Amino acid sequence: MSLPVIPGAEAWSVTGGPEGALVLHGFGGTPATVGPVARALAATGLSVVVPRLPGHGTTIDDLVATRFSDWSSAVEDAYQILAAACTSVAVVGQSMGATLACWLATRHPGIAGVVAVNPLVEAPDPELVELVRLMLDAGEVVADGQDADLADPQATEIAYRGTPLAAALSLYQALGDLQADLPRVACPLLIMTSAEDHVVDPRNSDQLADAVGGPVERLTLEHSYHVATLDHDKDLIAARTVSFVRKVTERSATRARPTAGAAAARGGRRSGGAGPTAG
Repeated sequence: MSLPVIPGAEAWSVTGGPEGALVLHGFGGTPATVGPVARALAATGLSVVVPRLPGHGTTIDDLVATRFSDWSSAVEDAYQILAAACTSVAVVGQSMGATLACWLATRHPGIAGVVAVNPLVEAPDPELVELVRLMLDAGEVVADGQDADLADPQATEIAYRGTPLAAALSLYQALGDLQADLPRVACPLLIMTSAEDHVVDPRNSDQLADAVGGPVERLTLEHSYHVATLDHDKDLIAARTVSFVRKVTERSATRARPTAGAAAARGGRRSGGAGPTAG
Protein backbone atom coordinates (compact mmCIF):
# COMPACT_ATOMS: atom_id res chain seq x y z
CA MET A 1 0.00 0.00 0.00
CA SER A 2 1.36 3.39 -0.97
CA LEU A 3 1.84 5.93 1.82
CA PRO A 4 0.41 9.46 1.75
CA VAL A 5 2.83 11.99 0.29
CA ILE A 6 3.76 15.04 2.34
CA PRO A 7 1.99 18.07 0.84
CA GLY A 8 4.41 19.87 -1.46
CA ALA A 9 6.62 16.79 -1.91
CA GLU A 10 4.82 15.39 -4.94
CA ALA A 11 6.52 14.35 -8.16
CA TRP A 12 5.56 16.44 -11.16
CA SER A 13 6.18 16.81 -14.85
CA VAL A 14 5.48 19.25 -17.65
CA THR A 15 5.19 18.39 -21.33
CA GLY A 16 6.85 21.12 -23.37
CA GLY A 17 9.05 21.18 -26.43
CA PRO A 18 11.23 18.44 -27.91
CA GLU A 19 14.15 19.06 -25.53
CA GLY A 20 13.84 17.66 -22.02
CA ALA A 21 15.33 17.86 -18.53
CA LEU A 22 15.23 15.26 -15.77
CA VAL A 23 15.66 16.97 -12.37
CA LEU A 24 16.66 14.89 -9.32
CA HIS A 25 16.59 15.65 -5.60
CA GLY A 26 18.97 14.30 -3.00
CA PHE A 27 18.97 11.82 -0.11
CA GLY A 28 16.16 12.59 2.30
CA GLY A 29 14.87 15.45 0.15
CA THR A 30 11.90 15.77 -2.19
CA PRO A 31 11.04 17.28 -5.57
CA ALA A 32 10.45 20.56 -3.70
CA THR A 33 14.19 20.73 -3.01
CA VAL A 34 14.87 21.23 -6.72
CA GLY A 35 11.60 23.04 -7.41
CA PRO A 36 13.01 26.49 -8.29
CA VAL A 37 15.44 25.20 -10.91
CA ALA A 38 12.92 22.73 -12.33
CA ARG A 39 10.25 25.42 -12.67
CA ALA A 40 12.74 27.72 -14.38
CA LEU A 41 13.50 24.99 -16.93
CA ALA A 42 9.80 24.35 -17.54
CA ALA A 43 9.16 28.08 -17.99
CA THR A 44 11.48 28.13 -21.01
CA GLY A 45 9.37 25.50 -22.79
CA LEU A 46 11.39 22.40 -21.97
CA SER A 47 9.72 19.11 -21.12
CA VAL A 48 10.59 18.52 -17.47
CA VAL A 49 10.26 15.47 -15.21
CA VAL A 50 10.87 15.72 -11.46
CA PRO A 51 10.45 12.28 -9.86
CA ARG A 52 10.02 11.62 -6.16
CA LEU A 53 12.62 8.98 -5.37
CA PRO A 54 11.38 5.81 -3.61
CA GLY A 55 11.12 6.18 0.14
CA HIS A 56 11.13 9.97 0.02
CA GLY A 57 8.43 12.50 0.82
CA THR A 58 6.31 10.15 2.96
CA THR A 59 7.71 8.93 6.29
CA ILE A 60 11.27 8.21 7.27
CA ASP A 61 10.31 4.58 7.88
CA ASP A 62 9.59 4.37 4.16
CA LEU A 63 13.17 5.40 3.40
CA VAL A 64 14.51 2.83 5.88
CA ALA A 65 13.41 0.04 3.53
CA THR A 66 14.85 1.49 0.30
CA ARG A 67 18.29 1.18 -1.26
CA PHE A 68 20.36 2.78 -4.02
CA SER A 69 19.09 0.15 -6.44
CA ASP A 70 15.54 1.42 -5.87
CA TRP A 71 16.53 5.04 -6.55
CA SER A 72 18.63 4.22 -9.60
CA SER A 73 15.87 2.04 -11.06
CA ALA A 74 13.33 4.84 -10.62
CA VAL A 75 15.68 7.33 -12.25
CA GLU A 76 16.34 4.95 -15.14
CA ASP A 77 12.60 4.55 -15.69
CA ALA A 78 12.03 8.31 -15.63
CA TYR A 79 14.88 8.88 -18.08
CA GLN A 80 13.58 6.26 -20.50
CA ILE A 81 10.12 7.85 -20.55
CA LEU A 82 11.54 11.33 -21.11
CA ALA A 83 14.06 10.17 -23.72
CA ALA A 84 11.32 8.42 -25.69
CA ALA A 85 9.38 11.67 -25.92
CA CYS A 86 12.28 14.10 -26.54
CA THR A 87 15.00 14.58 -29.13
CA SER A 88 17.58 15.29 -26.39
CA VAL A 89 17.66 15.15 -22.59
CA ALA A 90 19.85 16.76 -19.93
CA VAL A 91 19.94 15.61 -16.30
CA VAL A 92 20.11 17.97 -13.33
CA GLY A 93 20.80 16.80 -9.79
CA GLN A 94 21.49 18.15 -6.32
CA SER A 95 23.67 16.15 -3.88
CA MET A 96 22.69 12.47 -4.31
CA GLY A 97 20.59 13.62 -7.24
CA ALA A 98 23.88 14.57 -8.88
CA THR A 99 25.24 11.12 -7.99
CA LEU A 100 22.31 9.60 -9.84
CA ALA A 101 22.72 12.01 -12.76
CA CYS A 102 26.34 10.90 -13.18
CA TRP A 103 25.31 7.26 -12.76
CA LEU A 104 22.83 7.71 -15.62
CA ALA A 105 25.42 9.45 -17.80
CA THR A 106 27.82 6.50 -17.44
CA ARG A 107 25.13 4.26 -18.92
CA HIS A 108 23.58 6.55 -21.52
CA PRO A 109 26.17 8.32 -23.69
CA GLY A 110 23.35 10.05 -25.53
CA ILE A 111 22.57 12.28 -22.53
CA ALA A 112 23.11 15.85 -23.71
CA GLY A 113 24.61 17.20 -20.50
CA VAL A 114 24.65 16.98 -16.70
CA VAL A 115 24.23 19.74 -14.12
CA ALA A 116 25.60 18.78 -10.69
CA VAL A 117 24.85 21.00 -7.69
CA ASN A 118 26.99 20.14 -4.66
CA PRO A 119 27.51 16.63 -6.04
CA LEU A 120 28.26 13.62 -3.88
CA VAL A 121 30.68 11.38 -5.78
CA GLU A 122 33.63 10.67 -3.50
CA ALA A 123 34.01 7.15 -2.14
CA PRO A 124 33.36 7.31 1.62
CA ASP A 125 36.05 6.96 4.25
CA PRO A 126 36.32 3.25 5.19
CA GLU A 127 36.14 4.27 8.85
CA LEU A 128 32.74 5.88 8.24
CA VAL A 129 31.48 2.77 6.49
CA GLU A 130 32.68 0.61 9.38
CA LEU A 131 31.02 2.93 11.90
CA VAL A 132 27.69 2.66 10.08
CA ARG A 133 28.01 -1.12 10.00
CA LEU A 134 28.69 -1.19 13.76
CA MET A 135 25.67 1.03 14.42
CA LEU A 136 23.49 -1.30 12.38
CA ASP A 137 24.90 -4.34 14.17
CA ALA A 138 24.04 -2.64 17.48
CA GLY A 139 20.41 -2.34 16.35
CA GLU A 140 20.37 1.34 15.44
CA VAL A 141 18.16 2.02 12.43
CA VAL A 142 18.03 5.80 12.03
CA ALA A 143 20.78 8.20 13.07
CA ASP A 144 19.84 11.61 14.39
CA GLY A 145 19.82 14.34 11.78
CA GLN A 146 19.95 18.11 11.70
CA ASP A 147 17.96 20.87 10.08
CA ALA A 148 18.54 21.54 6.40
CA ASP A 149 21.94 23.09 5.62
CA LEU A 150 20.76 26.52 4.44
CA ALA A 151 22.43 29.91 4.81
CA ASP A 152 19.16 31.74 4.24
CA PRO A 153 17.33 31.84 7.60
CA GLN A 154 14.01 32.28 5.78
CA ALA A 155 14.43 29.18 3.62
CA THR A 156 13.06 25.75 4.51
CA GLU A 157 13.26 22.29 2.95
CA ILE A 158 10.68 19.52 2.94
CA ALA A 159 13.00 16.71 4.02
CA TYR A 160 13.60 14.08 6.66
CA ARG A 161 15.68 15.04 9.69
CA GLY A 162 17.22 11.63 10.29
CA THR A 163 19.49 9.28 8.33
CA PRO A 164 18.34 5.68 7.79
CA LEU A 165 21.60 3.82 8.17
CA ALA A 166 21.06 0.84 5.86
CA ALA A 167 19.88 3.14 3.09
CA ALA A 168 22.93 5.37 3.60
CA LEU A 169 25.21 2.34 3.54
CA SER A 170 23.80 1.32 0.16
CA LEU A 171 24.63 4.83 -1.11
CA TYR A 172 28.20 4.55 0.18
CA GLN A 173 28.62 1.23 -1.62
CA ALA A 174 27.26 2.72 -4.86
CA LEU A 175 29.71 5.62 -4.58
CA GLY A 176 32.56 3.14 -4.40
CA ASP A 177 31.29 1.38 -7.51
CA LEU A 178 30.84 4.68 -9.36
CA GLN A 179 34.50 5.70 -9.17
CA ALA A 180 35.72 3.48 -12.01
CA ASP A 181 32.82 4.53 -14.26
CA LEU A 182 33.12 8.33 -13.99
CA PRO A 183 35.55 8.62 -16.95
CA ARG A 184 32.69 7.31 -19.11
CA VAL A 185 30.77 10.55 -18.51
CA ALA A 186 31.61 12.15 -21.87
CA CYS A 187 28.84 14.74 -22.10
CA PRO A 188 29.29 18.38 -21.07
CA LEU A 189 29.08 18.91 -17.30
CA LEU A 190 28.22 22.02 -15.27
CA ILE A 191 29.32 21.74 -11.64
CA MET A 192 28.04 24.30 -9.12
CA THR A 193 29.64 24.16 -5.70
CA SER A 194 28.91 26.00 -2.47
CA ALA A 195 32.02 27.57 -0.97
CA GLU A 196 30.75 26.42 2.44
CA ASP A 197 28.93 23.10 2.67
CA HIS A 198 28.38 21.28 5.97
CA VAL A 199 27.03 18.08 4.40
CA VAL A 200 29.13 17.26 1.31
CA ASP A 201 32.78 18.31 1.19
CA PRO A 202 33.36 20.67 -1.79
CA ARG A 203 36.31 18.52 -2.82
CA ASN A 204 33.68 16.15 -4.28
CA SER A 205 33.23 18.70 -7.06
CA ASP A 206 36.98 18.76 -7.71
CA GLN A 207 37.09 14.99 -7.90
CA LEU A 208 34.16 14.90 -10.31
CA ALA A 209 35.71 17.55 -12.55
CA ASP A 210 38.98 15.63 -12.65
CA ALA A 211 37.39 12.22 -13.26
CA VAL A 212 34.90 12.74 -16.07
CA GLY A 213 35.77 12.50 -19.74
CA GLY A 214 33.69 15.41 -21.05
CA PRO A 215 34.11 19.20 -20.96
CA VAL A 216 33.49 20.82 -17.56
CA GLU A 217 32.18 24.23 -16.54
CA ARG A 218 32.49 25.35 -12.90
CA LEU A 219 30.64 27.90 -10.76
CA THR A 220 31.25 28.68 -7.10
CA LEU A 221 28.17 29.53 -5.03
CA GLU A 222 29.41 32.13 -2.57
CA HIS A 223 26.21 32.67 -0.58
CA SER A 224 24.66 29.21 -0.12
CA TYR A 225 25.22 26.08 1.91
CA HIS A 226 24.45 22.50 0.86
CA VAL A 227 20.81 22.88 -0.17
CA ALA A 228 21.80 25.60 -2.60
CA THR A 229 18.78 25.06 -4.87
CA LEU A 230 16.65 26.65 -2.11
CA ASP A 231 19.25 29.06 -0.75
CA HIS A 232 20.47 32.58 -1.53
CA ASP A 233 21.93 31.46 -4.89
CA LYS A 234 18.81 29.66 -6.13
CA ASP A 235 18.12 32.26 -8.84
CA LEU A 236 21.73 32.12 -10.04
CA ILE A 237 21.56 28.31 -10.14
CA ALA A 238 18.31 28.44 -12.11
CA ALA A 239 19.67 30.94 -14.63
CA ARG A 240 22.94 29.10 -15.22
CA THR A 241 21.14 25.76 -15.45
CA VAL A 242 18.64 27.06 -18.00
CA SER A 243 21.43 28.54 -20.14
CA PHE A 244 23.52 25.36 -19.98
CA VAL A 245 20.63 22.93 -20.55
CA ARG A 246 19.30 24.96 -23.47
CA LYS A 247 22.76 25.01 -25.05
CA VAL A 248 23.53 21.30 -24.70
CA THR A 249 20.07 19.99 -25.58
CA GLU A 250 19.78 22.13 -28.70
CA ARG A 251 23.28 21.13 -29.78
CA SER A 252 22.51 17.46 -29.16
CA ALA A 253 19.19 17.68 -30.99
CA THR A 254 20.90 19.31 -33.98
CA ARG A 255 23.45 16.51 -34.16
CA ALA A 256 20.70 13.90 -33.95
CA ARG A 257 18.52 15.57 -36.59
CA PRO A 258 19.27 14.34 -40.15
CA THR A 259 20.21 16.89 -42.75
CA ALA A 260 17.99 17.31 -45.80
CA GLY A 261 20.62 15.66 -47.97
CA ALA A 262 20.97 12.69 -45.67
CA ALA A 263 17.20 12.27 -45.46
CA ALA A 264 16.91 12.41 -49.24
CA ALA A 265 19.67 9.86 -49.63
CA ARG A 266 17.91 7.52 -47.22
CA GLY A 267 14.65 8.05 -49.08
CA GLY A 268 16.37 7.22 -52.37
CA ARG A 269 17.82 4.05 -50.91
CA ARG A 270 14.40 3.02 -49.63
CA SER A 271 12.66 3.66 -52.95
CA GLY A 272 15.39 2.13 -55.07
CA GLY A 273 16.21 -0.86 -52.92
CA ALA A 274 15.24 -4.44 -53.61
CA GLY A 275 11.91 -5.52 -52.28
CA PRO A 276 8.85 -7.56 -53.04
CA THR A 277 7.35 -6.93 -56.47
CA ALA A 278 3.81 -7.25 -57.65
CA GLY A 279 2.70 -10.02 -59.98
